[in-house]
Amino acid sequence: MLQRIQTIWTFLAVLAAAFLFITGQDVIISDSLPLINIGCIVLVLVGLLSVFSFKNRKRQILLNNISIIINALLIGVSIYWVLKLSGGIQIPEKGIEPIFPLIAIICLLIANIYIKKDERLVKSVDRLR
Repeated sequence: MLQRIQTIWTFLAVLAAAFLFITGQDVIISDSLPLINIGCIVLVLVGLLSVFSFKNRKRQILLNNISIIINALLIGVSIYWVLKLSGGIQIPEKGIEPIFPLIAIICLLIANIYIKKDERLVKSVDRLR
C-alpha cells in the first residue's frame, strides 16, 4: 500500500537523489563519465521500484540496502570532489552535494526499520491463524 510510513521515507530518499542530481551538475570527477548524474538516476529508479514493490517486503529491504550502498559511494565521490577543489574545505562556499546522500541514507534506514516492523506484524498475524 502506498500510504505506509516507509513509503514516505523511501520517497524522501528519492527526493534527496533528485536534489543531488539538480545541485550536482557542476561536479566533475571524470571528463568522460558523469558519476554523480548516473548515480542519481540509478537511485531514483531503484527508489521508485522500492516504493512500488510494497507487496514484497524482502525485495523492498534489498532495494533500500542497494540504495544505501550507492548513496555511500556518492558521499565518497562528492567529498573527494570537495577536497579536490582549490580554496580549502569551506562547505557552504563549495556546495551541499555531500549532504543529500547522507539525508537519503538516514531516510532509507528509517524506512527499513518500518518495513521490518510490518514484516513482524504480518508474521504474528499469520501465526494466529
